[in-house]
Amino acid sequence: MTGSRPFSRRSYSNPLSLTLGLLLLGAGEVQALPPPEDIPEEVLRAEIITGARSPIDGEPLTAEEYAQLRAELAEAPPEKIELAPIITRNIRLLRLRKFIRTFFPFIPIK
Repeated sequence: MTGSRPFSRRSYSNPLSLTLGLLLLGAGEVQALPPPEDIPEEVLRAEIITGARSPIDGEPLTAEEYAQLRAELAEAPPEKIELAPIITRNIRLLRLRKFIRTFFPFIPIK
């Protein structure tokens, strides 16, 4: 077979070098510093947050209202949820199945 090969290195050397040259020229214009209107992260971390959201319904609260709500929630005992006996039995069986599969993964438990 004589003649030129369609995928020779010569045919791609000029566009490749041109592309690399343009990329290198464009890279010099990139700035390493953020824009001046950005607030530094250190300042944002040190900022005192005076507003909060309610953990119950998500509405905005002031810092005083949030502290009061947290104190009320800490004082109130959590309500004990009663489940149907069949559900508690199923939960116990699922926990037992998980425990068995931890130590004996080769046993086919479905």
